[in-house]
Amino acid sequence: MLAKRIIPCLDVKDGRTVKGVNFVDLRDAGDAVELASYYADQGADELVFLDITATHEKRKTLVELVQKVARELNIPFTVGGGISTIADVGVLLNAGADKVSINSSAVRNPNLISELASRFGSQCVVVAIDAKCTDGDWEVYLNGGRIATGINLFDWVLKVEKLGAGEILFTSMNHDGTKNGFANETLAQISEMVNIPIIASGGAGNRQHFADTFTEGKADAALAASVFHFKEIEIPDLKTFLKDKGIPIRI
Repeated sequence: MLAKRIIPCLDVKDGRTVKGVNFVDLRDAGDAVELASYYADQGADELVFLDITATHEKRKTLVELVQKVARELNIPFTVGGGISTIADVGVLLNAGADKVSINSSAVRNPNLISELASRFGSQCVVVAIDAKCTDGDWEVYLNGGRIATGINLFDWVLKVEKLGAGEILFTSMNHDGTKNGFANETLAQISEMVNIPIIASGGAGNRQHFADTFTEGKADAALAASVFHFKEIEIPDLKTFLKDKGIPIRI
């Protein structure tokens, strides 16, 4: 079995790392470059950098900051926010990203997934999906959770795999920042539907939540932000905890 991955996430706004609850009430969480260096030293398996207001503000990702972060890393680095063209991806890969994450642009132009996979390889293309459950129905949202699309989560998951996505980063807006655990029932449902890796996001509050999302949620990787940024969970301790539970993990 492939090792499960632990992925800190830098949600960046105005050049600073921030964290909120249910996609709102953002608070400062530190310097992105310093945090990236810290996580590389801590033994994170990958790092995700999301410029969370780039799409909403109709601008490109902060390329200079991406370059500074990339210089601190020796682990795979995924960048997202404001990406809508092949040229955008080329700039970010040249800046040091290994993969890109597309979200709103993929919903607005699904062919972008195929174009990027064809040009750069599926392994480079992560499709991020933000979804909210209302009365039992999961709906996809855009622009950092601001715009409802009417698109069913499970229909979209199947479509992005078919179009060539290499991974799916699924964030439950209901669970985001609550520290009550991941959306494991939904994650398991997604994992059983597709043959590409699923990254769980939204809800990490303690070490057991990570164990649960790997076992109950069948996730391939778990992404978290505030519990790492504010040192509520240290990555080496988390990895030891998971290994002791028999979960395959890189120490």
